Amino acid sequence: MPKSGSFIRTSTALAAAAAVAALSAGGAAGAPAKSSGGALQGAGSSLVAPALAIWGPLYSEARGVTVNYSSVGSGAGIAAITARTVDFGASDAPLTPDQTTACKDCVQIPWALTATVPVFNVPGVKDIQLRLDGPTLANIFLGKITTWDAPAIKKLNAGLSLPSTKITVVHRSDGSGDSYVFTDYLSKVSPAWKKQVGSATSVDWPTGIGGKGNSGVAAAVASTPGSIGYVSDAYVLQNHLAKARLKNASGRYTLPSIKSIGEAASLVKSVPADMNVSITNPPKAASRKLRDAWPLSTFTYIIVPHTTAKAKEIKNFVSWALTHGQPPIRKYVFAPMPLVMVKAANKALAKVHS
Repeated sequence: MPKSGSFIRTSTALAAAAAVAALSAGGAAGAPAKSSGGALQGAGSSLVAPALAIWGPLYSEARGVTVNYSSVGSGAGIAAITARTVDFGASDAPLTPDQTTACKDCVQIPWALTATVPVFNVPGVKDIQLRLDGPTLANIFLGKITTWDAPAIKKLNAGLSLPSTKITVVHRSDGSGDSYVFTDYLSKVSPAWKKQVGSATSVDWPTGIGGKGNSGVAAAVASTPGSIGYVSDAYVLQNHLAKARLKNASGRYTLPSIKSIGEAASLVKSVPADMNVSITNPPKAASRKLRDAWPLSTFTYIIVPHTTAKAKEIKNFVSWALTHGQPPIRKYVFAPMPLVMVKAANKALAKVHS
């Protein structure tokens, strides 16, 4: 049985040895001298937690600043920065208008790019063998498709032996950016899902069992034959889960990778002032080079107040994450941030002050 990864419940110090060893990959050459020290406290997204587990020790080594991060989910991270109990929050879901008002002059800044992935535990079916499309995935999570040998699934998987095992849906039980990404995608590909459930960090799931955090969903899928869930790609690797191929708008059954995530992000040509950019279900690509775009790709955001006593420390850390911090996290399937998003992030970051 796959084991749930311990780094998922993260304090960034847990990855110190591996991260320091990777420092050269992070582009530390030519980095400014270490600061006089200090610390930043953050909380939120479990999707970005593997990146923070790499960034924290690297940044401490490069700049002498400690970054402590609690992987509590995007919803809890938004609540924490709203209450000002942390220096920064992290979320994969852009702030809603109500959350923006409640946070009182907060700014959300994109700083990493990765993917959410459908994962499964179906007896006799191996990793990447299973094919799904958006409408079928929506009907599974709506509870309309209840066994793995249902005609709709068999139609997409000719030649694959599918058991009559009952499907157990596994979803997040906490407020989650991954849930936002997943339900945002389902709302785009299924009118029934959009009408009945919609898109948010927390929704009323029509069926299934809940798991807390990416690690909770990963553990539930790993231990439950017949299950299907969704996690960020770093947790697929850590827990040795089987992932499904997903049909995109170009008609290709694709998989998440640095390349396919980057293809989805490359379609972003401009960034609105609120930084709310959705790259789920990217449209059919005209270029052959973009036809493998992963339909559950997502940016993830750091959330900070415009006015904060830690302005200098936050600005230095985010600037570092957007540059030196990008290469070391590729191993957890974080794709490089596109230039248009980096420029927008730096523009927003410049407005943060003490």
